[in-house]
Amino acid sequence: MATTTPVHPVDEVPPVRQLAAFGLQHVLAMYAGAVAVPLIVGGAMKLSPADLAYLITADLLVCGIATLIQCVGFWRFGVRLPIMQGCTFAAVSPMVLIGTTGGGLPAIYGSVIVAGLAIVLLAPVFGKLLRFFPPLVTGTVILIIGVSLLPVAGGWVAGGVGSKDFGEPKNLALAGFVLAVVIGVQRFAPAFLSRIAVLIGIAVGLAVAVPFGFTDFGGVGDADWVGISTPFHFGAPSFHASAIISMLVVALVTMTETTGDFIAVGEMTDRPIQPRALADGLRADGLSTVLGGVFNTFPYTAFAQNVGLVGMTRVRSRWVVAAAGGILVLLGLLPKLGAVVAAIPAPVLGGAGLVMFGTVAASGLRTLSEVDFKGNNNLTVVAVSVAIGMLPVGVPTIYEKFPDWFQTVMNSGISAGCLTAIALNLLFNHLPGKASPAGVAAEPKAASA
Repeated sequence: MATTTPVHPVDEVPPVRQLAAFGLQHVLAMYAGAVAVPLIVGGAMKLSPADLAYLITADLLVCGIATLIQCVGFWRFGVRLPIMQGCTFAAVSPMVLIGTTGGGLPAIYGSVIVAGLAIVLLAPVFGKLLRFFPPLVTGTVILIIGVSLLPVAGGWVAGGVGSKDFGEPKNLALAGFVLAVVIGVQRFAPAFLSRIAVLIGIAVGLAVAVPFGFTDFGGVGDADWVGISTPFHFGAPSFHASAIISMLVVALVTMTETTGDFIAVGEMTDRPIQPRALADGLRADGLSTVLGGVFNTFPYTAFAQNVGLVGMTRVRSRWVVAAAGGILVLLGLLPKLGAVVAAIPAPVLGGAGLVMFGTVAASGLRTLSEVDFKGNNNLTVVAVSVAIGMLPVGVPTIYEKFPDWFQTVMNSGISAGCLTAIALNLLFNHLPGKASPAGVAAEPKAASA
């Protein structure tokens, strides 16, 4: 009998019905974060409603293309893991600063294009740094990713930051109801349904929200049926040294964050990230960022929100996330569909977000369970890294008196915690130091296992 080579779960192609459901689930998990950046930057630039609508649709289109490049891949572009792409929040402050004081939108997009090219060139260098990410570092970074996302879910639970009814008991009740539905489906529903527990929770939550007045579908009627994004919509890019330097700092931050996300998904899917795959994934980030500059959107990176969904549902197929990328392309070309998704109330997303982001943190703890903490300083590495990573999350204004480049790096809890974990692991486990206590094995081998 002829034997067939077993297909890795990452490369399995589910039936079309499941692809659509699982893919939509990923889109709903990241949609609010995806449209937040164009809303913030466009609002700061005082763009007209028409220009703001263009920013959103163009962003969704490039998000979808970037996701397809990352999941499907071609040549040396794409990590070929279930990685959802979105615009990075690390670039928001620099872009607002460039746009309002340093040359306007053309200067933003010139710096974004240069940053994307820099990421493509630096990708092989970052690929060689993978040996500095043993379980001690990766577990800590995954834990920080999950915990730093929880305040985002908390803002959704309360009704969305800036909303008039923020913190109203009805918002928390709706979020709690969605959370209960997600948990109930996971526990009692058949296997297929349990894997789309988040989608079911959002759908049921939306059905309950409509009669209670949580939803506003007014934007659906105002949205166009078809929207076409064109290159250099806001004019030819301009290149200013100060803008380019600040965006290059953002590029280094996003590469660090993306590396953590890749490692987390590699752990969850049983396909550990390798140096070549890391370089290919970062190269795809760079290409997507260049596309962002050309189509007048933003820099792109792996979306941590969806890392939790992979871990929670245990659906590891990259083709599921590729289907999500296809849905995003449709939303970018059909603004009216995007407006329907945008009408989902924040508390509904918050109830699902609590489970997803908590799953990321729990996955970090699972990785750390492989690390030896006896007779060494590994506990200090984790403790200090988590503390540094949580500082900007708990006190968002802590670094506002520092230079812009420092804020760009440290205001992201993920990049701050990741850099701290790498530095402390080198300090305690790689540099020559005091002799280990009698009977205790030297740590470098244990930490790097």
